Amino acid sequence: MDRLTPQPLQAGHPWPMGAHFDGHGVNFAVFSTHAQAMDLCLFDADGQHELARLPLPCHTVDVWHGYLPGAQPGLVYGLRAHGPWWPDKGYRFDASKLLLDPYAREIVGHFEWRDEHFTPDRHYPGHKLSHDNAALALKARVIHDQFDWGDDSPPSITLTDTVLYECHVKGFSKLNPLIPPERRGSYAGLAHPASISHLKGLGVTAVSLLPVHYSLSEERLVRQGLSNYWAYNTLGFFCVNPQLASAGDGKAARDEFRTMVRALHQAGLEVILDVVYNHTAEADETGPTLSFRGLDNASYYRLPPDDPSRYENYSGCGNTLNLRQPKVLQLVMDSLRYWVEDMHVDGFRFDLAPVLGRTDTGFSAQAAFFVAMAQDPVLSRVKMIAEPWDTGPGGYQVGGFPRGWLEWNDKFRDCTRRFWVQGAAAGEEMPAGCTRGDFAMRLCGSSDLYQERRRAPAKSVNYVVSHDGFTLLDLVSYNQRHNEANGEDNRDGHNDNLSFNCGVEGPSDDPMVVTLRERLQRALLANTLLAQGTPMLCAGDELGHTQGGNNNPYCQDNATTWIDWSATNTDLLAFTQHLVALRHQLQPFANKWYSGIADGNGLYDVSWWNADGTTLQHEAWHHATDRSLVCLIGKPGRSATPLLLLFNAGARRENFMLPPGEWQALLDTSQARGQSQARSVGGVSFPVPAHSMMLLQKSANPAITSAD
Repeated sequence: MDRLTPQPLQAGHPWPMGAHFDGHGVNFAVFSTHAQAMDLCLFDADGQHELARLPLPCHTVDVWHGYLPGAQPGLVYGLRAHGPWWPDKGYRFDASKLLLDPYAREIVGHFEWRDEHFTPDRHYPGHKLSHDNAALALKARVIHDQFDWGDDSPPSITLTDTVLYECHVKGFSKLNPLIPPERRGSYAGLAHPASISHLKGLGVTAVSLLPVHYSLSEERLVRQGLSNYWAYNTLGFFCVNPQLASAGDGKAARDEFRTMVRALHQAGLEVILDVVYNHTAEADETGPTLSFRGLDNASYYRLPPDDPSRYENYSGCGNTLNLRQPKVLQLVMDSLRYWVEDMHVDGFRFDLAPVLGRTDTGFSAQAAFFVAMAQDPVLSRVKMIAEPWDTGPGGYQVGGFPRGWLEWNDKFRDCTRRFWVQGAAAGEEMPAGCTRGDFAMRLCGSSDLYQERRRAPAKSVNYVVSHDGFTLLDLVSYNQRHNEANGEDNRDGHNDNLSFNCGVEGPSDDPMVVTLRERLQRALLANTLLAQGTPMLCAGDELGHTQGGNNNPYCQDNATTWIDWSATNTDLLAFTQHLVALRHQLQPFANKWYSGIADGNGLYDVSWWNADGTTLQHEAWHHATDRSLVCLIGKPGRSATPLLLLFNAGARRENFMLPPGEWQALLDTSQARGQSQARSVGGVSFPVPAHSMMLLQKSANPAITSAD
């Protein structure tokens, strides 16, 4: 193709979407219902100089398309959409803006916040200012690459065996001294043998990665010298974030990501991506015109019917993608399939997932997106995890997602925090909002949320800590958030954390404070790993990671969020490893609903007891001062013999009367590493220390006659 006089565009096809090389040329297909014309703009290899502007010749069922003979992979291009500037009708066309192809597999350029990206006058929003931004705009590069996956195959871990590990690609390895400096904080760093050794030694089965899609940092953050570290601000749904790669261009980043996936798969670890299909980086009506807004604002975004100049903001980030539009839904589905088929990931965690199911009348589990996912032969076989809330009306949908979906269960999180952490703060009284009945419900799969909908207990993702909030150590070290570094006068982040500083705000070397904090951390971890459901750990919690009380460090790309491996709490790590191993070995609760009814031999599948050995009945479930509880699992998941969970959330040692039989302790959270050799028999008083829990197994070969 000549630099100055490229061949005329041929008609081409309205599929597949984006730019695709067929061996002889490149077909371009771009969705826009309301554009009056669409230009393909060609650039030099660096994306600095516009070489040609070619009108796409055809418009077929809302898709503009054309075919450029002789074009090769590596071609850099952008788009210009012609149409009316009529914000009151939802139309925001401005042909002076070079637009990024929503299907770009590789993005060229470095984004800078400049006035040229904005169509409305930033001082007088009702006025239009047309500044050509081609020299500054992000562009797409045509790709046609292959990757040697070898014998890679998905680990396909069953839900019963799944233990999720949520982590940030950069934060996980940035400070790990066992990884070469040039690979730290990257896809290559996560794939390094030292990283994999830690993950395998811990016993987790899947890394759940914070967003890796191409994203932008908001202008406000950039002006403050910060960045959107968490990257929940996507612009390119098909492009890996090159800032998380150790080196090179887009292809190098793509290959580094795929090499990471392959290495994790070889170690038996699944890769789950946190994805953001609820909004884009173009923000609200005052935001820049970068891609979707300029191509067809009224189609890509949800606009209020009574004022289309604004945006529905169910995401809390300025705009909301309009999945009611078939081509926008197709964009999301195509993106998901790309990450499974081309990048070999094993599932997704959907940020603010109710947005994806919003119809004209509100959230629906039968919305088009869920139907499309259920019937898709590729996507229906991967793990799908919902963050089941958004900021719109009726946005809290915990328990309301379709069968097949997992959900983050904040009811488990909050009840567990109340029982252990707030309980420690409350003293003698049971903390408000978490009776023993509530606690038992969350421990056993949250049947109130899932059983009636014929969803298995494993659909509940049980967690106490995630990226969003305090770390595990900070949860028991701070009463208040300390987010001053975020530049919002400590107004951002959650204010009600159900945390307790154990008597001192922040770091302390007081032995009593340290002991209580460590004991609570172990109890919270054990409660999460041994409960019925799919457990999730947050990276660094097993090491004692702190963020200095910042419970919203989304903009802290520094030592606040980077795991400090040199400060590893080796006892806590050993405890967590032991705990996860017990989970895999025993599966205390099978992935089934328990009846609480005795079989023909008088054996209950699950039964509940007071510390004195009497069964828990009626009003006893709601006593305000009872801080102890016994769960006897007569038919455990993998244990050949019954298991016993003893909970003592009180401030004093509690003596428990054990059921008949001989019992061997497998876990004692009052011990630094959780190990215990304690043995006892039924009918004998068995002590459980304050703020701790124990797991015992009934002996299959009785050999003792008294308490050990």
